Amino acid sequence: MTTDNRTPVTILGLGSMGTALAEAFIEAGHPTTVWNRSEGKARPLVEKGAVRAETIADALTASPLIISVLSTYEVTLQVLEPAGAALAGRTLVTLNSGVPAGAREMAAWAAARGALFLDGAIKNVPAAVGKADTLLYYGGDKAVFDRHEATLRVMGGHTVHLGAEPDLAALYETAVGATLLPALVGFFQGAALVTARGLTASTMVPYAVKWLEMIGSVMPALAEEIDSGDYSRPFSSIGVFYDGLAGERGLDQEANVDTSWQEPMNELLRRAVAEGRREQSISALIELLRK
Repeated sequence: MTTDNRTPVTILGLGSMGTALAEAFIEAGHPTTVWNRSEGKARPLVEKGAVRAETIADALTASPLIISVLSTYEVTLQVLEPAGAALAGRTLVTLNSGVPAGAREMAAWAAARGALFLDGAIKNVPAAVGKADTLLYYGGDKAVFDRHEATLRVMGGHTVHLGAEPDLAALYETAVGATLLPALVGFFQGAALVTARGLTASTMVPYAVKWLEMIGSVMPALAEEIDSGDYSRPFSSIGVFYDGLAGERGLDQEANVDTSWQEPMNELLRRAVAEGRREQSISALIELLRK
């Protein structure tokens, strides 16, 4: 594919996600430079058309757009610090794990070195990189986002600018990501139950997916209750969930499954009932989570 008028891009970090991003840019015809601490991960990408930077300074000076897919803000700062001056006049995009404070620190560090900055998050797996419905969202200067939006869309067609604050992607990543592990552990508990009966975990997948779709369908209504502060007209009350606790007793003994991970959530229900919230919507639990 021709590289005419396509922004050169540097990818820092060639784990599974960084490799997928580099492949997407190569396929889209962008001159692509890659850097990784271990040389071996770059070889397959070089065979596909990428250029491997020998040093981090070479990686930064190779492109006007630098996309870092290193693990955390701390690691990113550690890697970039020796060559930070080379970022002047360039745009740094971070796609790593971390909390909002880390993104704010990263933004200040980049600005002090004359770099433009966006912080983002990829809300999918490496295999989904480049697909039209793959979601990425960003926080930072809108003018910087607009300048690079077409290039950023190579990584995923559902590309969103959240706002000018540089920590917004980290904020939403932390907020949205809070649902992941509880949902997965719940699925694993269900899989433990059915496999204890000699059934396969795959038999429950269609029903688990339907259940998750139902949860997704009620989230707008729950969010409206939270935003309004009115929990008085529930479609599912705290009492319904609380009364269900009794039916789950003995489950761990019957199926030899450890359900103790649920205890903090159960304690939230007990506290809510003790506060007189039995008839309120389940969304009122947010009032117990707010310190």
